[in-house]
Amino acid sequence: MSYVEVPGAKVPIRMWADPATVEDVAMQQLRNVATLPWIKGLAVMPDVHFGKGATVGSVIAMHGAVCPAAVGVDIGCGMSAVKTSLTVNDLPGDLSRLRSKIEQAIPVGRGMHDGPVDPGRLHGFGTAGWEDFWGRFGGVADAVKFREDRAVKQMGTLGGGNHFIELTFDTEGVIWLMLHSGSRNIGKELADHHIGVAQKLSHNQGLVDRDLAVFIAETPQMAAYRNDLFWAQEYAKYNRAIMMALFQDVIRKEFKKAKPTFEPVISCHHNYVSEERYEGMDLLVTRKGAIRAGSGEYGIIPGSMGTGSYIVKGLGNAASFNSASHGAGRRMSRNAAKKHFTTRDLEEQTRGVECRKDSGVVDEIPGAYKPIEQVIDQQRDLVEVVAKLKQVVCVKG
Repeated sequence: MSYVEVPGAKVPIRMWADPATVEDVAMQQLRNVATLPWIKGLAVMPDVHFGKGATVGSVIAMHGAVCPAAVGVDIGCGMSAVKTSLTVNDLPGDLSRLRSKIEQAIPVGRGMHDGPVDPGRLHGFGTAGWEDFWGRFGGVADAVKFREDRAVKQMGTLGGGNHFIELTFDTEGVIWLMLHSGSRNIGKELADHHIGVAQKLSHNQGLVDRDLAVFIAETPQMAAYRNDLFWAQEYAKYNRAIMMALFQDVIRKEFKKAKPTFEPVISCHHNYVSEERYEGMDLLVTRKGAIRAGSGEYGIIPGSMGTGSYIVKGLGNAASFNSASHGAGRRMSRNAAKKHFTTRDLEEQTRGVECRKDSGVVDEIPGAYKPIEQVIDQQRDLVEVVAKLKQVVCVKG
């Protein structure tokens, strides 16, 4: 589908979703965002749903301003995927050992490494810029400085919620490795700090929703946020890169006889800010639950823990600010999913997948998400499908 345009106060709301299917609270959030004085465009992805301040699945383009709550608390959250030389014929009948080995190599949930991971020992991991990155930690907000030890030990860890590590295969039976994570606790602490700062600024006092508080250009608060934001986005990118290297090490050891090789890693943020230029104007583009889909750029759009995921290539649609959805998108809140579904439902909906099937992940059940095929179909003018993947192992925190 191409987009539907809904009137907004300052800009029209371009929707790659049927407005009638979007919950009222999410539609109100979109209308709220469209009232911001600095906004130059708003694009809504087919996985849109209610979020904090701004909906998940929205692309907010502003001139000289950025909204930290719209970026979200998991700054730089995103996906990585890599195609391997293995096929389904290389897989053992019982995948529980493989799942266990992945969980041993990569801490999940609130877990962390005992000490810092040495990237120098990771096969194929480029260490250029690594020392400079950590050297810049001294320049982030004083409010999070005491978290340095945790930030170091959480580098290369999964976290919980909707984060996952998966072994998948495509329609030709080729194995892919895929994972989803972000900037861990340090990203959340930085986000919480700056959201608090923004909400106290005088120019934000008349906004329709205090969660839409912004920083504006050429102010010390904006400079401080941009510094910490871009550092946290880099943390998230390194975090995924280290996990993927650790994941590949597990695969090398477990499939030693097959001598697996790996193609270049595809990686994309889906909670972040980017400086981009549209119609002759320099804009700060916030993708909250959306990926960049510039012409020819690879992206990853995952489903849920029992459904397919997609590797896509962007079509460079300027109307969406070169964006696409970040996943299937929730159709049910976590609390609603826990009330509606049981562990038996989870077992049924994840049949054939080696994964957790306990009450701790019922809120991640496939039934709590929108159908991924429908979400992909609604954005045929934003991306083309390169590969469809189906998981056989899914590690959750």
